[in-house]
Amino acid sequence: MYNIIYNPRSGGGKKRRVYARVIQRLDALHAEYRVFETEKEKQALWLTRELTSEGPCDVIVVGGDGTLHEVLNGFTDFENCRLGLIPAGTGNDFAAAAKIPVDPDAALDLILQGEPKPTDFMQMDGVRGINVIGTGIDVEILKRCRASKILRGKFQYVISLIISLIKFKNYKMRTVCNGEEHEYKTLIACIGNGRQIGGGIRMCPEAVLDDGLLDFVVVDDVKKSRVPAAFVKLMKGKILEEKFTRFVRTDRVEVFPEKKLTVQVDGELYDDLPFRVQIVKGKLMMYRG
Repeated sequence: MYNIIYNPRSGGGKKRRVYARVIQRLDALHAEYRVFETEKEKQALWLTRELTSEGPCDVIVVGGDGTLHEVLNGFTDFENCRLGLIPAGTGNDFAAAAKIPVDPDAALDLILQGEPKPTDFMQMDGVRGINVIGTGIDVEILKRCRASKILRGKFQYVISLIISLIKFKNYKMRTVCNGEEHEYKTLIACIGNGRQIGGGIRMCPEAVLDDGLLDFVVVDDVKKSRVPAAFVKLMKGKILEEKFTRFVRTDRVEVFPEKKLTVQVDGELYDDLPFRVQIVKGKLMMYRG
């Protein structure tokens, strides 16, 4: 039985077209499925909690990173339940890392014809993440995106990124990973299981979904004169080449900011969430490329 979780209130016509195509294919194949449409925030989380408590099942998200984030946080039975994704969001950043096609037919074929694969996710204090967790300028960008009533999609993110880079202030923080402590005046601190944010901006370009490790990237003490070059490198997925970038692989990271900051987890904003992250290796079974 396929349990489809779908949020009809976001994503516009694109998401509705993807959803319609998925249902058309399932009907043509006489597949058994149920559809659960969400109407409010966190409903996908509670639905998934109920579904994965009932026994073995497949939970299929038709949506983007936000709905996927809620569903992951609702999982109660990782041993008997599997996760699928039909990308229908704005950025579909995790789908890119998971090699899930944006074409709904091809994405559905991964579920109907493929086998689920062990997939890592990230665990914080009461919150799970599957793509990227960060604090710093990425949070400012997301806040600008949500305040904008004109721009949409990746263009909105890039414009918000440029404005944020012009107005940025470095954040003082102490980090602990692999037994080492460091202090930074950082522009951004990101922990990646997936590779990209903002619809294709490769902040953690070397991250792997099933290596049992977190990719920890800190952009430290960037001078304003270096911002244009840093921006170009970031857009090309080459931010790790910059001297002001620190990159390390680890299974656990702790970040202690000088003052309380908002943390983004898969693009969702959390205030006053302790920035302690560890990898959960291979527990989640997911249909992916």
